Parts: sequence; C-alpha cells; structure tokens
Amino acid sequence: MIATQPTSVQNKMSARYPRVLTIAGSDSGGGAGIQADLKTFSALGCYGMTAITALTAQNTQGVRAIHGVPAAFLKEQIAAVVEDIGVDAVKIGMLHAPDIVHAVAWAIDTYRLDRVVLDPVMVATSGDALIENATVSVLVQELFPRVTVITPNLDEAALLLGRPVRDAQELDGACADLLALGAKAVLLKGGHLGGELLTDVLALADEPAAYWQRLSGARIASRNVHGTGCTLSSAVAAHLALGHTLEEAVQAAHAYVRGAIEAGAAVVTGQGHGPLNHGYAPRPMRVWV
Repeated sequence: MIATQPTSVQNKMSARYPRVLTIAGSDSGGGAGIQADLKTFSALGCYGMTAITALTAQNTQGVRAIHGVPAAFLKEQIAAVVEDIGVDAVKIGMLHAPDIVHAVAWAIDTYRLDRVVLDPVMVATSGDALIENATVSVLVQELFPRVTVITPNLDEAALLLGRPVRDAQELDGACADLLALGAKAVLLKGGHLGGELLTDVLALADEPAAYWQRLSGARIASRNVHGTGCTLSSAVAAHLALGHTLEEAVQAAHAYVRGAIEAGAAVVTGQGHGPLNHGYAPRPMRVWV
C-alpha cells in the first residue's frame, strides 16, 4: 500500500514565496547594496537571496575600501540559488569590473532569467566611485539588451551619455539616448535636480515619449537618502516578482521609497547620509499555492 499525503499537506508542500535575487555589492553600513535590497524584499513580502559581487568597507560618510569577489565564485553563488530555490525576478546592482559583468550576462543567458532590473551603480551617495572606467562600455554592451529595465540616476546617466542632464526639460532626451544604447526600458531618476518638485521618467523603447510614465513628487527634506537608488530598483524587482507589470511595479516602488524616506527623515544614523526606513510598513511574506 502506498501512503499518500492529505490534500491540505500536499498544498502546503507546493506553496512557495515570491523569490527575488540581488546580484550586488555589500554595504557594511547597512544602508545600501545587498543589505538595503534584502530589507526591501522582506518589507514588500518577498523572499530575498543574494549573489555578492564585492565587499565594501563603508559607512554613512563614504567608502573606505572595495574588495572584489572573483567572477567564478559569483557564478557559483548564482548557480547555487537558481538551481535549487529558483528566481522570479532579479535586481542587479554594483558590478565593478568587466569580468563580473560578463559573469552576470552568462547567468542571464544560461538560466533564462527574466524580470531583471539593472541599477547601474557607479557613484555612491558620498561621491565615491564604485566602478572601473573600463566596465562602463561592457555594462552597456552586455547587459542593456538583456535586462527588463535600467534605473540610472542623473550622475550615472551623465557617465553613460558623456554629457550632464541639467534640468527636467532634458529628461526625455536623456531617456531616448539611453534607449538608443540598447535598453528596452529606462527609469531615469530626477532626484539630483534642483527645485522642490522632482520627477522620474519611465521610458519604454516601443512607446512614443508622449506615453512615457512620469512620476512626480515634492522633495522630502532629509539627509537620510543613502541607498535610495538601491531601494527603488529592489522595490521594482520585488513588485515584478509579485506579478505586476513594469509600469505598475515602478509606480508601487516609487510610492514605497517616498514612504521610506519620509519615515526615516528625522532619525540620526551615523554622521553622514543615513539610511531610509525600509521597514516603515512591512507586509507579511506572500505565499503562493
């Protein structure tokens, strides 16, 4: 006689969490990088996993040192996660060297990863460089065509385009030029512009500019903005893992980040740029059956 599990037990055994993998650098201060990514995934009801590209010695005041992880070991981390647990969405952050970029491109192709958000992390909030110059062109060539959306801030867009983006009127042109580099979609973050009204633009390669999504909001007075870009890209990935469209994911992520900035604005953490309050409104871990 073959023993069978009760139906209720079978259902529980087949249940799973929405799974999000972050491929990024570690921030020892906890405000950005994989630490911010994991906090964001958890706050939005997802199960977070990591493949670490580099270790950084940093705090709220800046980056003291960077220790890169070998590309072969990065591949092993990704393989270990994907082959056992599986992945519903991916967030890519700090990729400091060309061989690291090639390893990530290999993983996307080998495991057919989709719903991939690339945050081209190049400069920390403190102004410290986080990427080798030779890596920029490799990043564009290898990853822009492979990912769902890229999420540069204005400093990163300037590095990619070779020119500054100086005002809100230049956002659409910058998006168009970033799409021309091979990206399928661009979420260009306008937070570094002056003024009290800030605008992010979501541009899709297959849509005219008139249909691009524009998300605006009043500037929030706070020094605690370290890891804002990491958090936004992670929130987009989490919402993609939850089954939202890119437009829905970006809108929801934008609202989450604004809430996290507001909730952490009055808190003092360290002597420089502090973190957001990632856990200001945590959601239970989603369970799919």
